[in-house]
Amino acid sequence: MPDMKKFYRENVVPAMKNSRGYGNVMQVPKIQKVVINSGIGTKFEKDTMKEAQEHLSAISGQTPVVTKSGKNISNFKLRKGMAVGVRVTLRGSKMYDFIDRLVHNYLPRVRDFRGISKKAFDKAGNYNLGIKDISIFTEIDLDKLKHPIGLNITIVTSAATDDEAFELLQRMGMPFATN
Repeated sequence: MPDMKKFYRENVVPAMKNSRGYGNVMQVPKIQKVVINSGIGTKFEKDTMKEAQEHLSAISGQTPVVTKSGKNISNFKLRKGMAVGVRVTLRGSKMYDFIDRLVHNYLPRVRDFRGISKKAFDKAGNYNLGIKDISIFTEIDLDKLKHPIGLNITIVTSAATDDEAFELLQRMGMPFATN
């Protein structure tokens, strides 16, 4: 069992049950999945997509899926079916391992880090985190990094409101900014 999952079961669930007054353990919100997405775009060199796949595979431990455009957009010189990015969905123990590494290894490596924004919740209890440069990940060999690649990390929770999701992520150890 991953350390973060054990921490969730032993510490977060009882604390949220007491603070929110849930009658049942099943009412306590939980993290359902983590989606890691990197939009490469259409103006890239041939090896950029392959490089993004390799890096995302190293970060997540899974083979990423290539996302393709859904329709033609002439202003962007985009045709239906063109590869525009890569994406990975993590669930179960891999999800908890990634969140543990994100909180304890990756986010502290960000330059001038003062915490993540409290405003990045959508109205359904999910959190979106943008990372401008993947060089903060320890699995990436900086010598092999040719193109700057950014990531969007979406943490999907079962929380009904943003307030519940904020408390869940805060108790899980996410370093939110104080202001």
